[in-house]
Amino acid sequence: MESLLGITLSSFLIAISGAVMPGPVLTVTISESAKRGFMAGPMIVLGHGILELSLMILIIFGFANIVNRPGVIGVVALAGGVVLLGLSYGMLKDLKSLRLDLTPDEKISGNPVIAGILTSLANPYWTIWWATIGVGYVVIAMKFGMMGILFFFIGHIAADLAWYSGISFLVTRGKKYINDRIYRGIILVCALVLIFFAVTFGIMGLNHLL
Repeated sequence: MESLLGITLSSFLIAISGAVMPGPVLTVTISESAKRGFMAGPMIVLGHGILELSLMILIIFGFANIVNRPGVIGVVALAGGVVLLGLSYGMLKDLKSLRLDLTPDEKISGNPVIAGILTSLANPYWTIWWATIGVGYVVIAMKFGMMGILFFFIGHIAADLAWYSGISFLVTRGKKYINDRIYRGIILVCALVLIFFAVTFGIMGLNHLL
């Protein structure tokens, strides 16, 4: 994470590790894809991205004057590391019972872009993620100026786009390409990725504090 490329790749990996877990955005993506076809996934990510971009701008302005204060990066990095470790534990604990249900919920309907915004807001995990990991990443990325922020956002939104577009494809054309065993394998890999970045965040935080 000490380079623009590192920020982009790590942002992508952490974001996709969160995206693959079941939640409101996944549910609405499945339902809308069954009704509208493949483009439902990208449209939901568009709404999700609009919300996240707006929040990120607020974070940037909020931290613009304190990002260089001693301890700020250390504290947010440690907080992000703890949350990542907790998320990875939850993924591993529930691994055997996790399944990817691609059956649409007929009760869910509406504009996919608006649905992307509303389901993100309705997800407590999304709020916790941005209050800890997201803030930490923005603070770290700000060391590279606006380019750092841009590369972070590109990596983050690319992960969402890749996963939810993939879900749309599976719902509309390719259910045969994935089963619960493959899905659990993806979750396992993502959990291990989160553990790696939890340790990385923790070491970075301690280095800045010490």
